Amino acid sequence: MTTPRTREVGPIVLLGPPGAGKGTQSKRLMERYGIPQVSTGDILRDNVQRGTELGQAAKAVMAEGGLVPDKLVCDMVQHRLEQPDCVRGYILDGFPRTAAQAGWLDALLEEKFFDKQRPTRAMPIVVRLDVDYNQLLLRITGRRSCPSCGRIYNVHFQPPKVDGICDVDGVTALVAREDDRLEVIKPRLEAYERQTRPVADYYARTGRLFTVNGEMPMDQVTERLYSIIEDQA
Repeated sequence: MTTPRTREVGPIVLLGPPGAGKGTQSKRLMERYGIPQVSTGDILRDNVQRGTELGQAAKAVMAEGGLVPDKLVCDMVQHRLEQPDCVRGYILDGFPRTAAQAGWLDALLEEKFFDKQRPTRAMPIVVRLDVDYNQLLLRITGRRSCPSCGRIYNVHFQPPKVDGICDVDGVTALVAREDDRLEVIKPRLEAYERQTRPVADYYARTGRLFTVNGEMPMDQVTERLYSIIEDQA
């Protein structure tokens, strides 16, 4: 009998701006299906730390203040996808970032991983979490965390019982991350829109883009993702 943790899920791409809930939903998908999250940031750091040929090349580029070129990133991603834990599927985090990378991924999956007995392995399931711009600002700029226990709050949607103080011990002052300040997040949201819209457009043209209202309650978003994935897989 097929269960969520034994079924062939295939590649999953979650698109959405900072604050849309991709991190939370990715963790839930990992737990349900028993598949890894493949993060380009993690892959890059791992290759640099281990001193692989790809990692050394990337380190040299970064040392000069440059951006790691697509070719290096794609080579690292390909090597990661060839690992045994990715055989039933995986969630791509931070990739593809451009329409060119999306095209490369499609070509790789068709050429290297396509199996006529398991056609769901060929092309990714792509889901975009849509959240209103003003809602995103409230979600991100309202985030506060406890430096002691790590609990996360939001002053607009999930405030602590006492303003600015963690509920757990009743004394620790909550803090805001530097990256969550308005002057930092606005350029990030604008950059996301500019860079990632072509990726969504690419998948929309192929008929493989699903959209989910990311403003729904968290559990409803999760159930919608399960439904999309299991209808396609």
